[in-house]
Amino acid sequence: MLRGIILNRLAAAERVLGEPLDYLRHVVRVSTGAFLKIALLSPVQWNRKHVPADVYYTAVVVAARHEDCGTCVQTVVNLARKDGVAAETLRAVLDRRPAAIGGDVEAAYRFATAVLENTGDEGEFREALRERYGDRGIVELAMAITRGRFYPTLKRALGYATSCALVEVQV
Repeated sequence: MLRGIILNRLAAAERVLGEPLDYLRHVVRVSTGAFLKIALLSPVQWNRKHVPADVYYTAVVVAARHEDCGTCVQTVVNLARKDGVAAETLRAVLDRRPAAIGGDVEAAYRFATAVLENTGDEGEFREALRERYGDRGIVELAMAITRGRFYPTLKRALGYATSCALVEVQV
């Protein structure tokens, strides 16, 4: 019964996200317990209270793009648009043109990139963002980067990340 409820919720989530969640359906069928652990983590990753949507989703998009070239990035872009992030901002992030946006979005882009590439340059961007959004904002951005990596990595490990796709930014 629980498995059926979860599968129905996943179908509803697919309609909201605009992308398939076959890999999560597979996890439910193989190990409902493992899926429940993922579900417990999800609300923490999706929490955004201290940074604006454009800054938050910039970090998520950069991380998702670092790990994936298809539906996971598209899902994040779809969620960002639903949360009010401007199409121009998302296009600049996807096109790797953070200077075209500037400000905190550019700082979030450069912060996430430095963290993901392990360059050691994240400190200056972290401090600029901390001045603006405090330690809670930095925690949120750290979780955003983790969120962006988590699902593509899970999907690839399970064998569901098999093709790339052009990411579309709906106006």
